[in-house]
Amino acid sequence: MINDKTKHKFDLEERTARFGENVLIFCKNIRLNSINESLIKQLIRSSTSVGANYMEANGSDSRKDFKNKISICKKESKETTHWLRMLSVVLPEYKEKLRNLWKKAQEFVLIFSSIVKKV
Repeated sequence: MINDKTKHKFDLEERTARFGENVLIFCKNIRLNSINESLIKQLIRSSTSVGANYMEANGSDSRKDFKNKISICKKESKETTHWLRMLSVVLPEYKEKLRNLWKKAQEFVLIFSSIVKKV
């Protein structure tokens, strides 16, 4: 029997939503300046878009639409890894937290790449 904790581990809707929430929580605690402000805005857009597009994919009406939305999830995940990398340069004191978020985003890149290949 699968418990709720295990179920959520594999539930991509839940995982992508939690990822977006974790990025929001992280960004909320950053003191903005002229350099990091635009990076953080981009990070918020791309990271929260992963979950939104995944939910759209699950509600798609066709295989083609599903594949298109999953491809967008993959692209947004890749973009998120870029913004996290850029932030690690300007926020070295948060490097470990940013690395952990980067790993999660990279997992999504791999997951969505695999789904696109199978569809």
